Amino acid sequence: MTIHTLDLDPVSLSIDLSVGHIADLKIRDGQRLLTPLHRAPWVDDPNAIFPETTPPNVRRLSGDFFCAPFGRNDLEEAPSHGWPANSAWNHLETIRLDDRITAVFRLQKLVMGAVVEKRITLIACHPFVYQEHCFIGGAGSVSAAHHVMVHMAEGGDLAISAKLGAQTPPEALETEPARGRSVLAYPAKTADLTEFPLAVGGVADLTTYPLAKQHEDFLTLVEAPGHALGWSVVSRKAEQDRVIVLKRPDTLPVTMLWMSNGGRDYAPWSGRHTGVLGIEDARASPLGHAESCRNNALTRDGVATAFDLHARKTTCIRQVIGACTAGTADTKVVDLCNEEGELVLRLLDGAIRTLKYDQTFLAG
Repeated sequence: MTIHTLDLDPVSLSIDLSVGHIADLKIRDGQRLLTPLHRAPWVDDPNAIFPETTPPNVRRLSGDFFCAPFGRNDLEEAPSHGWPANSAWNHLETIRLDDRITAVFRLQKLVMGAVVEKRITLIACHPFVYQEHCFIGGAGSVSAAHHVMVHMAEGGDLAISAKLGAQTPPEALETEPARGRSVLAYPAKTADLTEFPLAVGGVADLTTYPLAKQHEDFLTLVEAPGHALGWSVVSRKAEQDRVIVLKRPDTLPVTMLWMSNGGRDYAPWSGRHTGVLGIEDARASPLGHAESCRNNALTRDGVATAFDLHARKTTCIRQVIGACTAGTADTKVVDLCNEEGELVLRLLDGAIRTLKYDQTFLAG
């Protein structure tokens, strides 16, 4: 394992170069040091037990990682979520310019014949990590996603940009009671995120987490058209902070939610992976690489699920992660927007919070 660190106040992070995951992220807000991202409990456990088939991305499960393809890899030989989440990266250079620092990395393996480069930028006084992944060359099509993981010790709530609705795949993540359990209905679909059908009847509010005790669930949210900025804000109760994830909806038109709250009983999960919410912004079908590259339920609704690669083309995907404190009396986030040099969070009671932010990054 090789760890590469990057530090520019108020952000410090480390990258696990054995798999390209963000191993640790700290963001200073006033007198507080926030740790917005999750790290699986077995990663630092020298006695952890792994079945032989456990892929590297699960063994080293941390923070955020880039998937290409997302999920099942059934077109090219590679583990689930592809080589970017499972193979080593080389640090190429670190660029310092004025008020910012950028670290550049290259994946040691190819994806559909493409070279994959990662650029992570920190900007002084900005509580954000600016990420870019580029496919250089290649042939064919590939799905892609970011796999941000947030841990909540005592739950929290989720605010998101406008969505057309939410849907679960044909089968639950866990279908064998001896191995685990899911609580949502599969398949199911609704336009109201506060009333998603449960397997046993009734409904769940997807904007409040967790939904239940000991469950493992997954669903896809489709971005509503006509918006330049896609966003998710997780407000954590015990941690008294907000974790912010930003994207371009035209690049990553779906957001998949992975709810992991002790719902898997087999190693290495062993019922101890709790309070985790995955915010997975993607251009992908949840059913794997091959499904993403053909006509599918999402493409029939006009939602792109793969990027087309070409030998003389570079395809870049940008995403932003940040965090800020939240007061105990704060109301819920109801809107998020760009203003000149700032990101503005608007709360239910009319209060606002502004954060230094480079809106040109996602626009680029």
